[in-house]
Amino acid sequence: MKKKVIIGAILIIIVIMISIIISIKPNGAEKKKDKVIEEKRMSLVMVGDVLIHEAVYKDALNSDGTYSFDKMFKQIKPILKDYDLKYCNQESIIGGSDLEISGYPAFNSPDEIGDTITKLGFNLIGLANNHAFDKGEKAVIYSNNYWNKKNVITSGSYLSQEQRDNIEVYEQNGIKYAFLAYTTGINGNNLPSDKEYLINIYDKEKVKNDINKIKNKVDFIMVAMHWGDEYTNTPTNIQKEIANYLSGLGVNLIIGTHPHVVQPIEYIDDTLVIYSLGNFISNQLVIGENPAIGLLLGIEIKLDKKITMQINKKELIYSYSDNSTNFQVIPFSKMNDKVLPNYKKIEEKYLNIIGNIK
Repeated sequence: MKKKVIIGAILIIIVIMISIIISIKPNGAEKKKDKVIEEKRMSLVMVGDVLIHEAVYKDALNSDGTYSFDKMFKQIKPILKDYDLKYCNQESIIGGSDLEISGYPAFNSPDEIGDTITKLGFNLIGLANNHAFDKGEKAVIYSNNYWNKKNVITSGSYLSQEQRDNIEVYEQNGIKYAFLAYTTGINGNNLPSDKEYLINIYDKEKVKNDINKIKNKVDFIMVAMHWGDEYTNTPTNIQKEIANYLSGLGVNLIIGTHPHVVQPIEYIDDTLVIYSLGNFISNQLVIGENPAIGLLLGIEIKLDKKITMQINKKELIYSYSDNSTNFQVIPFSKMNDKVLPNYKKIEEKYLNIIGNIK
C-alpha cells in the first residue's frame, strides 16, 4: 500500500512537471513572437537639390513646347525603388508657365520636372529654400496647388496659416512620423506680413512650438534644413548651433541642403545630422568644391522600444552634361574615367569629407 502511495505521488509530480513545462514553452514562444511584432522598420533614401537651370530645362524641351526630364534620371531610378520614403529638395520652384519658365537667378521650373520626380517615387518633397519666393506669392500658390494634386507629402510652404500650424502625423510600416522643413532665408526677399505662412523661415520659437505639438504623437521626427554657406564642405557655426538646438528638442533626423556641395554626417546624441547632401541635378559650374557631385543616402529606421538608424546606402552622384546638353545623373557605381577622369580619387576625397558614420 505504501509502495502504491509513493508511485502515485511520483506520477502526480511527473504530471505537474509536464504541465509546467508545457505551460512555459508557449509563453516563451509568445513573448518571442510579441517581440518580433513590436519591431518596426521603414527605409528612407535622400538626395539634395533639384535645381533646374536654364540649360537643364532647355535640354529637356520638346518640339511641341513640353519638357521631358525622365531620361536624365534613368540610371538613378533602380537605386530608389526599394525604399519606403524618398526625399528631395525642390530648390527651383514650380511656379506655373504664366510667370515664364526661367533659371538663375529667379527660378521657375516646368511642371514636368515635378512629374518626373514623382514618377521616380519621391514622396517627401521639401519646399522651404532660398529660391522659394523667387517669383512671389503667385508662384508659391501655384506650387502648392501643383504638389497637392500629387501623391506626395510636402513641407515648408503652405496656402494658409491654418495649414501651416496643423502639423501632420504620418505612418509608414507602423512607425508614426512627422516631416518638417525650414529655410534660414529667401534671398533677401520679404514675405507679406500677413502671409508669413507661405514659406517656413527658420525661427527658434516657431520650430520649438511645431515640434512640441507633435513629439508625443510620433515615433520619429525629421527636419529638412536649408542652411549654411554655399560651396564649402565645412558646416558653419550657425549650422552646428541649429543642429544642437534641434537635437535638444528631440529631432531624430536633420536633412541639410543649400551649400550645393556635400558636407559631413555626424550624430549629435541620438540625432543623425546630414549637414548637406549637395545637388541632385543642376548646371552649376565648378566653384570651389564641385557642385556637380552630390550624395544619395539611404537609411533604415528601426523602432524597438526606441528609434535607431543605420545607413545602408552611401553613394556619390554626378550631375553630368556635355557642354550643358545631354544631362544625366550618374551614380558613382556606374561611373568611369571617360565621364569623370580620376573618379576613384574624387570619390575617395568626397567620401572622406562625408565621414564614416554608419
